[in-house]
Amino acid sequence: MKTLQLKTLGLIIFATASFNLSAQEGTVNIEQPKAIDQLLEYKKDIKTVETYKIQIYSGDSASGAENAKSKFMSSFGEWPIEMVFNTPNYKIWVGNFRNRLEADRALLRIKKNYMNAFIFKPKKD
Repeated sequence: MKTLQLKTLGLIIFATASFNLSAQEGTVNIEQPKAIDQLLEYKKDIKTVETYKIQIYSGDSASGAENAKSKFMSSFGEWPIEMVFNTPNYKIWVGNFRNRLEADRALLRIKKNYMNAFIFKPKKD
């Protein structure tokens, strides 16, 4: 009977001692190269996410497209700009807007100089 009580007492002591143990605490510092941030920005520009763009020019003249591109860059330098050739037209597309709200805000500013500008979602390749 005494051995049974001792065993029970031993189990109770062991159980309470194991519950009182605490985990280790520490601090984790992550150091990453600045190139990773640049890659993440580049990834935003690639066609891996759905984006909105604004078309400011469409015409059959490459020189007209270049002219529109340079004028736009001098007025609005904050958005990426690209010239696209879709037979038979050259098009100037602006921005990589993550949502429609961003594109609408930009379009309000752009429409002051480019009345025919409009928002669209480019097709995935």
